[in-house]
Amino acid sequence: MEDFEARVNVTYAGVNADLPDPVPFDTTDSVVKGLVEEAIRTGSLPGIPLDKDVELSDYMVDRFSASAERGHHVMFLRPKTPFGAGA
Repeated sequence: MEDFEARVNVTYAGVNADLPDPVPFDTTDSVVKGLVEEAIRTGSLPGIPLDKDVELSDYMVDRFSASAERGHHVMFLRPKTPFGAGA
């Protein structure tokens, strides 16, 4: 993986997986979502079941730069969660 690339980790339908190929770390959120949607629609995201109706517009992209512990950049695509929602 190149210094400018990042792994994309996806949480979808209660399952977690990585896109097989890295993407540029500065890729826009909308492009990341589009890449993941296409991977899920075609069943090419290992570990996540094919879903032709996938729609990720309400998902969030979190970005973390490489660190000493993790030698590469990473992006996490995940559903929005209601932080602070009281019981």
